[in-house]
Amino acid sequence: MWVTRIDAKLTQARQREAEQARAAAVREAERPAWLLDYGLNRDRPPVGVHVGDCRMAGQRSKGIDADVARQALAAGVSACTVCRPDTELGMLEQ
Repeated sequence: MWVTRIDAKLTQARQREAEQARAAAVREAERPAWLLDYGLNRDRPPVGVHVGDCRMAGQRSKGIDADVARQALAAGVSACTVCRPDTELGMLEQ
């Protein structure tokens, strides 16, 4: 009887682990490669560019592609000093 309970608990634990792995894969797939960080107001211009998994990106950031990130950096938007998107994009100042 206790063997049956142990087997049931192991099955539940394996199912939970599989669900967590699937959820992590979905979150990873949905994460953008680059982020554009905006200021406090709606009408303010962008204030920073981040790599998609940067912890320093604010809540007011929007996912962008590499071309838009390059354009923003070329236009003078500052690059994050933690994740260094300018290095990742090959746009370091010489």
